Amino acid sequence: MRDVVESPVFLMALTLVSYRVGLSVRDASRGHALAQPVLVAIVLTGGTILALDVDATTYADGVQVLSFWLGAATVALAVPLHRQAARLKGFVVPMLVAVPLGVVVSVCSVVLLARWTGAGEELVRTLSPKAATTPVSIQLSETAGGIPSLTAALAICVGILGAVAGPAVLTLARVTDRRARGLALGGVSHGIGASRALAEDETEGAFAGLSMGLTALATSLLLPLLLAVLL
Repeated sequence: MRDVVESPVFLMALTLVSYRVGLSVRDASRGHALAQPVLVAIVLTGGTILALDVDATTYADGVQVLSFWLGAATVALAVPLHRQAARLKGFVVPMLVAVPLGVVVSVCSVVLLARWTGAGEELVRTLSPKAATTPVSIQLSETAGGIPSLTAALAICVGILGAVAGPAVLTLARVTDRRARGLALGGVSHGIGASRALAEDETEGAFAGLSMGLTALATSLLLPLLLAVLL
């Protein structure tokens, strides 16, 4: 029995079925903000492997194929952007200003807040790259002297929170331009936010995917400089 529950086939099937359930929950709830497929999948998959006492490392090894294709799916976000290329007119300069500025605000705010609450330097370095997409944030955390596994968990939590609350916050702030909404969701919530944005509007999803990549690049370039100044 143990060989079965720890086999790659079972673990991949569990992950895919959990996500399929998440999609069904979203559709049944008519796109309710809390019915995010990724959130549902995490709860179902995490609860199942916890109940079956499957080690996290065993799970990660078992779903390596899915992890590989997740990277390909991220690259595929360039397809809707290509279709919306005409919408970049007049938006490139504001975007190239907004993305680095957003990274500076993200890093400075979390570092200063963490230090104000008495967090140690290692935790501060762990928190600092949270806004980058998970694979990038893990590498940045390791380079900066943080705890990569904790950074990954925080990045996922930030992504889910942004995907759940982001659209409502943007609506309350009266941000109606689909490009700006996508830029904000992709920059804050990376892949999960881009998925939410794409479900709402193709233009929004295209710019969320672009923002996710630009934010990861800007974070990689600016994080060492910001940490050197702040710490």
